[in-house]
Amino acid sequence: MLSRKRLAPIVTIYAALIALFHYYVNMRGGLSDLWFNAAHFSFLASLGFLIYPASKRSDPERISPLDLLLALLALVPFFFLMATEESIYSASGSIELSTLDLVVAGGTILLALEIVRRTTGWIIPILMLFAIAYVLFLGNWFSGVFAFAGMSPERFLYRAFYTGEGLFGFIANISASYVFMFMLFAAFLMRSGAGDFIVDLSRALTSRFRGGAGHVAVFSSALMGTISGSAVANTVSTGSITIPMMIRNGFKPIFAAAVETAASTGGQIMPPIMGAGVFVMAQMTQIPFATIVLVSILPAILYFASISFYIHIHAKKHGIAPSGERLAVWPILREGAHFFIPLAVLLTLLIKGFTPTYAAGISILVIVASSWLTRTKRMYPRDILEALAEGSRNMIVTGVLLVSVGIIVGIINISGIGITFSQLIMEWSGKSLMLALILVAIASLFLGMGLPVTASYIVLAVLSAPALLGLMLSPEMAALVSAGVTPPEVLIYLLAAHLIIFWLSQDSNLTPPVCLAAFAAAGIAQTPPMRTGLEAWKLGKGLYIVPILFAFSPLVTGSWAERLEVFAFAMVGILAFAATVEGFWDRPMKLWERGLFALATLFLLSQDSVWGLPDWLGVLQLSHLLGLGLLALVMTLHKLRTPGPVL
Repeated sequence: MLSRKRLAPIVTIYAALIALFHYYVNMRGGLSDLWFNAAHFSFLASLGFLIYPASKRSDPERISPLDLLLALLALVPFFFLMATEESIYSASGSIELSTLDLVVAGGTILLALEIVRRTTGWIIPILMLFAIAYVLFLGNWFSGVFAFAGMSPERFLYRAFYTGEGLFGFIANISASYVFMFMLFAAFLMRSGAGDFIVDLSRALTSRFRGGAGHVAVFSSALMGTISGSAVANTVSTGSITIPMMIRNGFKPIFAAAVETAASTGGQIMPPIMGAGVFVMAQMTQIPFATIVLVSILPAILYFASISFYIHIHAKKHGIAPSGERLAVWPILREGAHFFIPLAVLLTLLIKGFTPTYAAGISILVIVASSWLTRTKRMYPRDILEALAEGSRNMIVTGVLLVSVGIIVGIINISGIGITFSQLIMEWSGKSLMLALILVAIASLFLGMGLPVTASYIVLAVLSAPALLGLMLSPEMAALVSAGVTPPEVLIYLLAAHLIIFWLSQDSNLTPPVCLAAFAAAGIAQTPPMRTGLEAWKLGKGLYIVPILFAFSPLVTGSWAERLEVFAFAMVGILAFAATVEGFWDRPMKLWERGLFALATLFLLSQDSVWGLPDWLGVLQLSHLLGLGLLALVMTLHKLRTPGPVL
């Protein structure tokens, strides 16, 4: 048994070398996609076996001989693939796999199962085993639409190891390129002190409002989300400061932890980095990453605003005053102004059409250079080494997860079950888009109970995105797509379908029993994890409201004038929704007041076509004006009611 403390410097150097390898290949090239993807898995898995113990009973202070052995075995797939890829093809072009080829391919799958079990738990390995069993023999046991003739173990191992339909396919490539580079970018920003700057700026801007400490959590999580893209990392980095701050401000610990969980979940939907799933989305839809980022700005603002509205109403309901802090904004901005330089460079390069990996690579260099514009945040060689190592460590869970999920996606495509599932959604929903959304939301809810966000999104996107797209298109456009013709305007509807699934998948951070962000927040607040998750799920209802807007309004598919109109009235509608759920505005609501608030919410969040109203006002929706007028009326009547003090 080796001491982790003694090996820590070696592990740190190894992690930094892994980051440098990824940086070099992404910026300069030199390896085929298959080899690069295999190297990505081998290096991250080997690092993971050194960092993640086999079980809770393992000694956390020591690395066992088994861990070392697995770390060495994890390197085999990359070097074996490089050495043997050409030799499996005979002179006639047929495939000839030796016993050793099959053993290494099967062993690689076993290594993937074990490292994913160590890092994420049993759910994904069980899904992988079920998928493998289905394609090998279980498909023969099914009848009807889920029947599958099966394939031989040799053919399956070939496709899983040597082709882009298995472990080292396009999802692994997304992880090795886009996701790794942006994780590295975030690690450099955090190491340069961006986390402290974000929290200080949030405190200065929001602490004067009612429930100010809660708004600090929302604002800091939104800013952290622009550079992190990880709900758990967001929770740990900002929550360690904001949760105690909220408790001191008068919020109950469970509510404080739930606020941080819900706000940190927004890190994966907040541009420009967003979560790992958005890079998968860009690849699956063939829509530029910059376009997805631009379209996602207004929806992300709506989500964070929805949490702030809950905080404001909760603070009024429980008499929680502003935190009383008075921090000057300009000194904080002057001290941290250099943090905006790499973000500006990143966005500029993306808008100019450079690839996300190149933009992230250049921006990392800019972070180091801009740190020298200050006296206290300069990045020295040791800081750079730590940032490189932290980037690799942060990628372990996401990287091995994405590579392993490639097996499930490949089997879905090989078996044709994705097409079958989409047809079933169309059939069960009776071709109703709303019913289809409900079915996808329910599926997301159940998947979210066991899968991390990215895995949940990938599985749902492969299974249900075609069905949602078919229901969102007009009959004429759907007929063209069915005939194999894809007009350019279809792409924006395809993006809307994927954004619906991407947003619904985020509830896996909130939904018990596997709600990792809630667990992290509960650990800080010392609250029950499951109750924290349920409270966060209540606060995160924007994850369900905004996808409805994606489907039934031009928030994504319309012109910018239409998008801004929907955004402005949806902001008011979400405020009315929060008040309806809480049953409180200036004082507790009467039943009739709550009903009118709910009706105003429906008008503000829907389009004229839902109510059969005429399209008299062009971009401006008559239903929105009716909702705004009704909300103003009920608020006025509510204020005129005398019982109880106005809070």
